[in-house]
Amino acid sequence: MTQRDAIFAFVVAFAAAALLTPLAGRLATRFGAIDQPRDRGLATRETPLLGGLAMFAGLLIAGLLFLNLDGPVGGRMAGVLWGGALITLVGALDDRFELPPLVKFTGQVLAAVIPVAAGVKVENLTLPFVGAVDLGSVGAPLTVVGLVFVMNVVNFSDGIDGLAAGVCAIAALTFAVIAFDLQRGTAGTLAAITAGIAAGFLVHNFPPAKIFMGDCGSNLLGLLLGCVAVEGAVKTQAVLALVFPLIVLAVPFLDTTFVVLKRMKYGRPVYVADQNHFHHRLSRIGFSQRRTVLYLYTWTLLVGAFALALRFVPYSDEGGGLNLGWALVLAAIALIVLAASIYLVYTLEILKVRRIAERQLRGRDPAATSEAIEADLAHRLETGQFDAITPEDL
Repeated sequence: MTQRDAIFAFVVAFAAAALLTPLAGRLATRFGAIDQPRDRGLATRETPLLGGLAMFAGLLIAGLLFLNLDGPVGGRMAGVLWGGALITLVGALDDRFELPPLVKFTGQVLAAVIPVAAGVKVENLTLPFVGAVDLGSVGAPLTVVGLVFVMNVVNFSDGIDGLAAGVCAIAALTFAVIAFDLQRGTAGTLAAITAGIAAGFLVHNFPPAKIFMGDCGSNLLGLLLGCVAVEGAVKTQAVLALVFPLIVLAVPFLDTTFVVLKRMKYGRPVYVADQNHFHHRLSRIGFSQRRTVLYLYTWTLLVGAFALALRFVPYSDEGGGLNLGWALVLAAIALIVLAASIYLVYTLEILKVRRIAERQLRGRDPAATSEAIEADLAHRLETGQFDAITPEDL
């Protein structure tokens, strides 16, 4: 597969998803797959789901036209398409009938098993300072676990208009560049298709969204990104192969990890939604949905750029020695990404929240002592529970 094939595949996938998404919305309305505004969400009106059906249609059209479906590689890509079909079906049923968590999880596992059985699995890894590590018989089950994890990461992050689609489009484009550089053309084309269907759907999902992708869309994108990561980077002999997916998907990974740890700490089921995601916290300090997703897009772009820098900046020579000049360039890029991450997570989530919460507390009880206010703020920051922000608080 060539880079030109990938560009055409992206365009076809984008067009198909963009054109078919309104049809998916009408289908969702007809069959009652409608998202209702809930306390834990940011949606303010009823919105049709099943946008994932349009994305799967775009995947199928572009995949049949541009993916290599011959030989061993083709068998693996066919497995990805069949797995995508199953998880789209399971997600669509969940969007309409709200399946029990165990049933949804079983569907995710079965959808992951299909591409793994077709050969999309990690059998060995090349780790920095360690070298090649043979996973043997545990490679396949570990890959299934990884694919299910990525599906849930994307699913958990899909809580605000345009967020999951935009972040996945950026991540997929980053994976496409890395895959082609690692001579994994078919994986690069699959990544381009994934970016295309996400971006095409985003035409209708950017705030204010006319349609939501639903579980059928978020799980599909998660499965595709996981398969792209395995086929395009992790299965290669590149020393940093395992690092690329962790960096490219750092934003949704961090968000999911933070939320899951919070739920575990307070004894809540990890699958029960709450308001502790990054986008909820940004919304609580007064950000509009558009401003929230643009900030998170920027963060994703920065970590994606760092992943590309790790691949393309020649910070070491062929003998493994350090090239000081280029190493300093890479370090500078890393510092920029780190500074942006600290700014978003600390300044926006903590400092501004602390100032607004203190103002609210003093408004209710002007006689409150500094110690009482600090104790109340510490509790609120710990639990993530804050009063609603009003324009007067900003």
